[in-house]
Amino acid sequence: MSGHSKFANIKHKKEKNDAAKGKVFTMLGREIAVAVKAGGPDPANNFKLAQVIAKAKASNMPNDTIERGIKKAAGEGGNVNYEHVTYEGYGPGGIAIIVNALTDNKNRTAANVRMAFTKGYGSMGTQGCVSYMFDEKGQILIDKEEYETDADELMMLALDSGAEDFSEEEDSYEIITSPEDFENVRKALEEANVPMASAEVTMIPQNYAKLSSEEDIANLTKTLDMLDDDDDVQAVYTNYDEE
Repeated sequence: MSGHSKFANIKHKKEKNDAAKGKVFTMLGREIAVAVKAGGPDPANNFKLAQVIAKAKASNMPNDTIERGIKKAAGEGGNVNYEHVTYEGYGPGGIAIIVNALTDNKNRTAANVRMAFTKGYGSMGTQGCVSYMFDEKGQILIDKEEYETDADELMMLALDSGAEDFSEEEDSYEIITSPEDFENVRKALEEANVPMASAEVTMIPQNYAKLSSEEDIANLTKTLDMLDDDDDVQAVYTNYDEE
């Protein structure tokens, strides 16, 4: 896993998110509501809810806001009509793109996602056309500026709690887990007061692809910006190498 730093991209996303924190919290609130409806309000017995809570904490969502969202969803679970949908396709230069959305109107969301692909001169594909190029993994990123410690000590903490891999980059540490072990590792880090810049189960490319054409880069950026601005879109994964 080492050799390709994801932290610059995560930091870029977080800075964008910080500028639109209200939208981010709304998106997370939807995810909390759907998770509670599907598996109940106790994160100890609801793995999906535990994942969403971890993501919310990494996005600096206040604990009382998280708790209010859980209680509201538990009291009004029958009114939650959102459903998860996934779209796959190709950007310029064959860049693989996966879009996860949470929507109450699949027709609207599909049309918006298709437009984002089209505007960037890409194309939507069929289910599974690019997802085989990614692995579902738990990924935790730690900013070295926020946590000064011995790398070996952090590595042993992560591996002892169930992590698959640990790597050190110039400005960050990256911890990779299986989806099943993600929560155990995240809890161990939290209990050790390790600040996490990002903590989520995500889709990690098996290989990364570069774009050499400035036009292709501009078109891909257009697609990704349109997807980021869509209220229904929860996450976008690509195998694009920005470095």
